[in-house]
Amino acid sequence: MERKGVVTFQGNGLTLVGPEVKAGDKAPDFTVVDNGLAPVTLKDFAGKVKLISVTPSLDTPVCDAQLRKFNEEAAKLGNDVVVLNISMDLPFAIARFCSVADISNAKTLSDYKDASFGNAYGVLIKELRLLTRSIFVIGKDDVVKYVEIVPEVTNSPDFAKALAAVK
Repeated sequence: MERKGVVTFQGNGLTLVGPEVKAGDKAPDFTVVDNGLAPVTLKDFAGKVKLISVTPSLDTPVCDAQLRKFNEEAAKLGNDVVVLNISMDLPFAIARFCSVADISNAKTLSDYKDASFGNAYGVLIKELRLLTRSIFVIGKDDVVKYVEIVPEVTNSPDFAKALAAVK
């Protein structure tokens, strides 16, 4: 399934692959890998509220700022909330970024292998094979509570709305 015109990159329309996930939907499962290449699925965070921050590449200023902001907020959210950042960056690059940026509260995950998350959540950019900037908040019951697909990939998400949805 392809959806055209949902997002732009520097004003140019792009195609998203996968379904449109909406608030109220059962959260689709996915398999991504952690920085040690171990598989990680939605079930690994059962019983927690999941704030999923999706970034195209941590080597860009907006993605860098997005992860740093959510990493900082993660420390304040309590033990029943987990903050995940998912990108197509290679796990080695993510690990390097996290050590330099002192990211320790958010869990950084890579969808590089088979775009499982991107396809399941409808955020895979066909033309670039990157994930589009987006936020998903999933409740303890694995129901999607909040979705933001940022219309222009180079813009920041609405941090306040995402954090309000967690609380």
